[in-house]
Amino acid sequence: MAEQRGYDLVLFGATGFTGGLTAEYLARHAPADCRWALAGRNRGKLEAVRTRLAAINPACADLPLLHADVSDAASLAEIAGASRVVITTVGPYSEYGEPLVAACAEAGTDYVDLCGEPGFVDRMFVRYHETARRTGARIVHACGFDSIPHDLGVFYTVKQLPKNVPLRISGQVRAGAMFSGGTFASLLAAASRLGESQQAAKARKRAQERPAGRRVRAVPGRIHRDPDTGRWLVPMPTIDPLVVAHSARLIDGYGPDFRYSHYASFKRLPTILATLVSGVAVLGLAQVPPARKLLSSLRKPGEGPSPERRAKSWFKVRFVGDGGGKRVITEVSGGDPGYDETAKMLAESALCLAFDELPSLAGSVTPAAAMGDALLARLIDAGLVFRVATA
Repeated sequence: MAEQRGYDLVLFGATGFTGGLTAEYLARHAPADCRWALAGRNRGKLEAVRTRLAAINPACADLPLLHADVSDAASLAEIAGASRVVITTVGPYSEYGEPLVAACAEAGTDYVDLCGEPGFVDRMFVRYHETARRTGARIVHACGFDSIPHDLGVFYTVKQLPKNVPLRISGQVRAGAMFSGGTFASLLAAASRLGESQQAAKARKRAQERPAGRRVRAVPGRIHRDPDTGRWLVPMPTIDPLVVAHSARLIDGYGPDFRYSHYASFKRLPTILATLVSGVAVLGLAQVPPARKLLSSLRKPGEGPSPERRAKSWFKVRFVGDGGGKRVITEVSGGDPGYDETAKMLAESALCLAFDELPSLAGSVTPAAAMGDALLARLIDAGLVFRVATA
């Protein structure tokens, strides 16, 4: 049925900052025979995006524009039923994301987003995983910097290690970049719902199947100094280790006993202290509605760094893997993590789902489990670097 639909891809959210960059990437890199469309609630803004895309690729002058609104379930059901894959950049997902997940799960339509909100992902698993499995939909969250470099980086690292042995892998993240208003809004939304997120995590743990005869753990770790690099490693309480752990549950090749820890990498202790203090302050203020409203006004959704600033941005994730008596160090790196590279990862994920031969898997899944080698090849072709640093 999906093969007979009118569109291969529908992008919902192209009038936003990251959505616009994703649309531009598709205009440059989608196959000529890719049938895709833009969806949103403001036709005037969609027309402006289409005009911008036509300057990049004249074929985009005739790009279809579809009506979709998160408050109109019928409009979401219509775009889900018309497309093989739906991409959404409309966040915060905890506020606006569920109706589209529901529509895609029911329609058997593959879904990709940029969500870095653990509570939302856990709730969607509990509510729609079984429906998506029944219909054949692949619900793939976290297809941007959260969490593709980490999820696919671990996938790549596992390939360098012996099979059928216990594996221990740590990821060490460095980046130099700014974030947009949309990302800041998502962070505030997640911080203001900590209690809900904890309840969602417990509900998912009860609902999620455990791999038979295998053990998978995401281990928080502790602040310590890396003996190889001399840099300080601080546990990162992001969605990334949760995504990696879910991949490990779904992929038998991660071995009988898999453990992953996720860190931010710092050169100096004062930087760590400043980061922790500011993080705690934002977390505390996010619990108070007036303070949260004030914080949200500092950077509004739709705003983001300039092309010049993004050109100077970068990221690098170092992975240290041990298993079966072998130690390997790998690295994933690229340019601007939050926007240019995120748009690339999101678009390539959607194209991968639409056009590549992939594992027979459905439900709430991860980038590595759903797309694995095919997505890895796409990302390398698109310019991301995956390499073995030392062994």
